[in-house]
Amino acid sequence: MLRLNRIMKIVSSIALTVALVGCSQTKNQESTGQTIDDSAITTKVKAAIFEDPALKSLQINVKTFKGEVQLSGFVDSAQSVKKAGGVAEGVKDVTSVKNDLIVK
Repeated sequence: MLRLNRIMKIVSSIALTVALVGCSQTKNQESTGQTIDDSAITTKVKAAIFEDPALKSLQINVKTFKGEVQLSGFVDSAQSVKKAGGVAEGVKDVTSVKNDLIVK
């Protein structure tokens, strides 16, 4: 019985360690909380872009990774590129903006 308890404690410790290591974030990966935060930032940026009349009808894609927003897609003018970047930078919790918009 004592041996069974000892084995169960070891197995439990190993399982807990594996679970904690599996949930940790790395340089190229986000934690679950960070993924949720980034999804919220992406939604806020998309909403802000859609609310701007000059950008509303343009095809702008938004992705967020660890607070850094990446804008991609096509716009009609260089002014729209700058405007979209400015709108994204104005959203709360955005740490930086990588503006990859292309003028067509």
